[in-house]
Amino acid sequence: MRLLPTSIAAIIVVSSSSMPVQANSDQLAANICNYVQTNDKNRLRKKLKENRVKLRNIYSAVTCDGNSLLRTAMKNGSDKVGTFIAKRLAVSELTAAEADGKTITDWAEANGHGASAITAAIKKRTAGS
Repeated sequence: MRLLPTSIAAIIVVSSSSMPVQANSDQLAANICNYVQTNDKNRLRKKLKENRVKLRNIYSAVTCDGNSLLRTAMKNGSDKVGTFIAKRLAVSELTAAEADGKTITDWAEANGHGASAITAAIKKRTAGS
């Protein structure tokens, strides 16, 4: 008798939770991009904490208009958010080549962001490795 209601409840939970996962992750990515563009570090931290997500786990999967989060921060002058992101990522992630084959520091130097606070934070993190 208990098997039927339990299995029905399990099916409902599985089917309802599997569909919104994509919508939730898309909304999370959109929110993260918005907070990076507007230099809102506090709301970014809050959103990551609410969703129980670590920045280093999602960094490579989230792009804003085809750019990584650090590149988006540099383009928008979002120094607070950019330095926050640089401090949260692994050094291997900061030194890895991105989709275009350039590292974040190479890209920053080539695009006039070499003197930004974000680039300084990245260089400080990578110099210690």
